[in-house]
Amino acid sequence: MSKNIKEIEPRNVWTNFANLNAVPRASKKEERVIKFITDFGKGLGLETIVDKSGNVVVKKPATEGMENRKTVILQSHLDMVHQKNSDTEFDFDTQGIKMFIEGDWVKAEGTTLGADNGLGVSAIMAILESNDIPHPAIEALFTVDEETGMTGAKGLDTEMLEGKILLNLDTEEDDEIGVGCAGGVDVTAIREYKVEEVPTNTAAYTIKIKGLSGGHSGMDINKGLGNANKIMARLLLDSFVNFGLRISEIDGGGLRNAIPRESRTWVVVDKITEDAFCMEMAQLAQTMQTEYRTTDPKLKIEISSIESVSGVMEIGVQEGLIKALCAAHNGVYRMSPEIEDLVETSNNIARVKVNNGFISVDCLTRSSVESTKLDLANNLRATFELIGCTIEFNSDYPGWEPNMDSEILSILKETYIEMFDDEPHIAACHAGLECGLIGQHYPELDMISFGPTILGAHSPDERACISSVRKFWDFLQEILKRIPKK
Repeated sequence: MSKNIKEIEPRNVWTNFANLNAVPRASKKEERVIKFITDFGKGLGLETIVDKSGNVVVKKPATEGMENRKTVILQSHLDMVHQKNSDTEFDFDTQGIKMFIEGDWVKAEGTTLGADNGLGVSAIMAILESNDIPHPAIEALFTVDEETGMTGAKGLDTEMLEGKILLNLDTEEDDEIGVGCAGGVDVTAIREYKVEEVPTNTAAYTIKIKGLSGGHSGMDINKGLGNANKIMARLLLDSFVNFGLRISEIDGGGLRNAIPRESRTWVVVDKITEDAFCMEMAQLAQTMQTEYRTTDPKLKIEISSIESVSGVMEIGVQEGLIKALCAAHNGVYRMSPEIEDLVETSNNIARVKVNNGFISVDCLTRSSVESTKLDLANNLRATFELIGCTIEFNSDYPGWEPNMDSEILSILKETYIEMFDDEPHIAACHAGLECGLIGQHYPELDMISFGPTILGAHSPDERACISSVRKFWDFLQEILKRIPKK
């Protein structure tokens, strides 16, 4: 598959992407990709530095005639979200991504593609290895752990960069120029519970939700997509009263920055209510499939009889958890009053794990306004503290405030209009770009973000538009020619 990928134009970008995708590169497991990029830079004879956080900087001098231009930082992150369909056999720790071409799109076989942010990385690699692309002095900054905490950007060495302009290549629509982004905070609710013996005269079942569309918990949060954890809570609400339902385990969702696509629960119900339980679940499943037929047409809710479960939650904690999950906010919390169509604040109930006497609920709260981010985080804190949970706030990172007077913004806008005879969309996004954190380390940087069209990021439906990558590559080369003088 990768052989065909390497034949797509621009070949230098797609070849680097195929080589990059052969390297496992999960967040917090970037040792192999750090070595890959380090070897790449050194192999070109370029100064290559790795800081204490694992970020890699490769420095390339200006081409002839461009020495008097401002130094440019080209920035993308090395890690990728690892998600796969439940029926896909794949080991992210040992295997490279399996890719294929479908029309104007590059896709992966049942897993995330890694175009976020692998195409940005690959374009920077293509610039570094080029001999015929005019450019000013370049500092290529490859950060780590963007997807699960931005610890690379947080720990960035404050002495290793001299550039005055930063081009972040992590925007996912090719007609968009990014000028700002949301900050975020991880909200985790935990508590213990007593595991009780399974009541007598009960029958065991699994409830499985699958086939939801999923997606990026920031960029896709306004699309009304189904959240497997919220749907499961809706199915379970009042089931103890109606059917004597007791929960043994819940395993829902995955990464904080991915809208959860799947959830599975192991339960028992009173034998006398089995028929009514199955009928009720079937009716609710049909109702939800109707509700989500547009956004999540592949939604399936399966109820299956199993032999037994090993234990059940104490009933008071069970009822409190389900009600808290129903009450906890998920989705858009507030739209921006200043920027049209921009989500200001949102939450993703990303992971629910109930097993062996321990509950963990993981959320990612995002906002471009720090006070509103804290308001929603405290909303969630209050909801789960009411059922006795301990709340942790972690991985807090700031947003990136737009600068509409930016010199590099003017250059990108003018260039886009000249090249494509159209106005670009100047926007802040509801994703967590690293620009806010990098700007804290280097406050004088003039920053901008752009990139090729990528759909379905953070899900196995992730796909990259081939014609858009060509457009992005041409645009990037032209921007480098127009970097202003020092």
